[in-house]
Amino acid sequence: QVQLVESGGGLVQAGGSLRLSCAASGRTFSILRMGWFRQAAGKEREFVATIMWMGGSTSYGDSVKGPFTISRDNAKNTLYLQMNSLKPEDTAVYYCAAQTKIRIRSGVRWEDYDYWGQGTQVTVSS
Repeated sequence: QVQLVESGGGLVQAGGSLRLSCAASGRTFSILRMGWFRQAAGKEREFVATIMWMGGSTSYGDSVKGPFTISRDNAKNTLYLQMNSLKPEDTAVYYCAAQTKIRIRSGVRWEDYDYWGQGTQVTVSS
């Protein structure tokens, strides 16, 4: 089992920045990949970014390329999402996710992962 807890969400003005964190605990040695997703009210869940836990290779959703950066600290078992130049349309609940089962996945689908956090709200005011 892996437990994931997000933090760092809040209210920010357009153009501002936030850094989200996702602390992993439990069987963290089994983590292969982690990712971020978001879901705005009334909209479908959207892929944000993913990172391979050991190699560090990354991939981003088209809507966040450039302003958002995913990173991780293996020693702290923590995943990060640095969000710059935030826009009102970035308002959503942000979720982190972890893949632990060995299988070939792109990491862009919610179903690619095995564990998910409960989410943290990000609100960007105009």
